[in-house]
This record gives sequence, C-alpha cells and structure tokens, in this order.
Amino acid sequence: MPAQSITIQGTGSYAPERVMTNAELAHRVATSDEWIRTRSGIRERRIAAPGEASSDMAVQAATRALADANARADEIDLLIVATFTPDLPMPSAACIIQNKLGLSPAAACFDLNAACSGFIYALDAGCAMLASGRYHRALVIGVEKLSPVVDWSDRTTCVLFGDGAGAAVLGVGSEPGRGLLGTNLGTLGDSVELLYIPADGRFIKMKGREVFKAAVRAMEDISRSILEQHGLNGSHIALVIPHQANLRIIETLAEYLEMPMDRFFVNVDRYGNTSAASIPMALDEARRSGRIKPGDLILLVAFGAGLTYGSALIRW
Repeated sequence: MPAQSITIQGTGSYAPERVMTNAELAHRVATSDEWIRTRSGIRERRIAAPGEASSDMAVQAATRALADANARADEIDLLIVATFTPDLPMPSAACIIQNKLGLSPAAACFDLNAACSGFIYALDAGCAMLASGRYHRALVIGVEKLSPVVDWSDRTTCVLFGDGAGAAVLGVGSEPGRGLLGTNLGTLGDSVELLYIPADGRFIKMKGREVFKAAVRAMEDISRSILEQHGLNGSHIALVIPHQANLRIIETLAEYLEMPMDRFFVNVDRYGNTSAASIPMALDEARRSGRIKPGDLILLVAFGAGLTYGSALIRW
C-alpha cells in the first residue's frame, strides 16, 4: 500500500469509429453471430482505421482524461503506456505519445508489457513512483491495436479481439483512505505457450480452454487475496471491473466469488477483448455512466498472456 494517498483524478477512453459486427465476421470466417455470442458474449468490436496507430488512439483517450482531471499536458511528469502493440518496436509508444500530447521533455516516459493485465501493472508502477515523492502527476494509458496481430482466418481467436485505448490521470490525494488502497500482481511464467505471439510470426496463438481455466482460477485467487489483506469480502465491493475477455469468464468469476453479476461492469459485448485497454475503457465508461460514486470500493482484476494477473483495490 502506498505511503500516501494516490488518487485517480480523471479518466478517458477511445474506441475507433469502425464497428465490426459478428455478422460481418461470419462472411470472413466459418462462424455465426450465435456461435460467437454463446461462447464469448461478444456482439461487435472496434477496428482501427487505416493509418490509425496505437499512439493515435492513446492520445485521444489521454486528452479526454486530462480534460476530465482539469490537468494540462505540461503538468504530467510521468507517462506509463501499457501495450504490446506499439507503433514501432523501438522507440516506445510512450515517446511518440509524449510528443503528440506535448508533455514536458523532462517527463519520464516508458512502455510496459503485461498484456491484458497491463493497466493494473502500470497503475501499480505509477502509484509507487508518485508515492516516492520524485514525481507529482502521472498519466497511465492502456492501448492496443490488435487487429493487425489477429489471424482473420482463425475463428478461435479473430472473433475475440478489438482495438481501443483508455487512460487515467493519477495524483497525490489529500484525503487519507481514498484512492489506491493496494495492488496484488502475479505471473505464471511456466504457461507462456497458452497465449503468445511466436517470435517468427505475427498472429496471436491461444489455447482457449486452458486459458479459460487458468484465467478464472487466477482472477478468483488474486481477488480473494487482496480483499483478505484489507479485511474485506465481496459484500463490501460496490463494483468489480474485470478484464473484458469473455463474458463466460466474468460470469464464472462472479459465481466463484459469490457476488451478483449486477456488481460486475461488462462492456465486452461492444468492444471484445482490447487487452491492456480493456480495464481503463471499462473504468471510464463505468464512472461516466454513474456506476461509480464517491466513497465506493472498486475492485479491478485482470489476467493475460505471460501468464500475468493482478488486482487493484480503489476507494473512489
């Protein structure tokens, strides 16, 4: 737990304009709307426009988060970008975003790759760096352009993923007990082969059934762990914002945690799995739709390639 209160001062999100429905996918690969919805809960996903890079989507989300926080770009002295689909292998997407946003040259900027758990990892890193006293205001972004790394002839993966970005502005709070209360992170590095992109390839490879089982187990464990550390149980949580990978995973997690589905925020039906962008996009939508109120306890929980997993507990 950070030594001082670190709060989320603003949020923002962005989804590309183009909507790809299940019906459209059914014309490209042997599948159907019913098959996709039954197995994933996904109805549609967003696809970046030609020439629209991860950095472009990130800037859109970040600009909205800065406006929401009433913050100027030159006030940000720390930028962390969670992504495994940067514009270029080198330099980092954070460097490109820093320039596009007009952040100070003195700002520390770097990328972080923890796949679908990326935003929680970046949130933890950002809060720790702010709590050190060496940084004062941070911008944390989760962004993925997954459409180029999806094999559109493989129905086991292409139906699941979409493009998007989400962002949050972090700052030092003045109210003890508010903001980030704690995080738990973990890694199952012996299971890399379950979800990966080959070094000599460009498309996502996934063993769906094994990932499903590992995801539910890890998300349940990391959720229970952080609640127990703070002397809490599911009844204290106003809203769970899980990684939006698959509706069946979310429903199974709710069952295992013995929590009603109406306390889980779900938008996977409209965006699919946007990896590191998933949780910040959902967080922004939940807040702007009135699902999050001052004083609410919010649980973030994610699982992704690595295999990485993590949870974060926030008092809004």
